[in-house]
Amino acid sequence: MGIFEIVSLGMLAAILAIIVRDQSPSISFFIVMLTGIIIFLVLIQHIAEIFRLISTLTTKANINFMYVETILKIIGIAYISEFGAQIIRDAGLNSIASKIELAGKIFILVLAIPILTAVIETILSFIPV
Repeated sequence: MGIFEIVSLGMLAAILAIIVRDQSPSISFFIVMLTGIIIFLVLIQHIAEIFRLISTLTTKANINFMYVETILKIIGIAYISEFGAQIIRDAGLNSIASKIELAGKIFILVLAIPILTAVIETILSFIPV
């Protein structure tokens, strides 16, 4: 499924959700949520291909894969938490969406600690004692 099909699906779902919203807000939300999940599932294939490419380039460049893997996990957490928060916002539950975003930020911070430690240790190794 290409971008044209994804945009078409999104537009069709938006029109359908708007039409149904007055009669049944819960069905309208279900349409929006289902459309978002379908789009996300289509994009997972492309994301997996990007991860494979980055993994191959990391191996060829002889870079420690732990750092690249951590960065990819951070990117994944950012996208997933944003996706979840947007779906919850569509339901009108902004406070829960904010909590999802906060949880994503905390998970990102936890994953970033080893990279920050390595950077600080590298900087300290350049400073003469």
